[in-house]
Amino acid sequence: MTEVCFAGGWFRSGDLGVMHPDGYIELKDRSKDIIISGGENVSTLEVEEALYKHPAVIDAAVVARPDTKWGETPCAFVNLKDGIGEVSEEDLIAHCRAHLAHYKVPKTVIFGPLPRTSTGKVQKYVLRERAAGLGSLS
Repeated sequence: MTEVCFAGGWFRSGDLGVMHPDGYIELKDRSKDIIISGGENVSTLEVEEALYKHPAVIDAAVVARPDTKWGETPCAFVNLKDGIGEVSEEDLIAHCRAHLAHYKVPKTVIFGPLPRTSTGKVQKYVLRERAAGLGSLS
């Protein structure tokens, strides 16, 4: 495993990012978390950021859901704040449409607490399994 991580003398963390002209490095996502929908790359972090802008969202994670037409589509798992009132899947999708390109908007939103490790990290592999179990949208 160490040889794979240090291939060619570079440490390969699995993170994707860009270097800005001023030398600032901006992390975009983990390579395994990138969703490819209709040939377009979708950063799960970008979709999650849009979801967090909704005042009712306290927790969000996005993974790929298999789709026979598009290959994959974004599937959002969302936990809502208490006492906010009713927020529907359609409400969150409309909110994302106002902040994201159309191909980045989640096609599915599932509500409930997110699975976490003992250190508090979201278990995206569990969410990937759940999304795969939903089957294709198309």
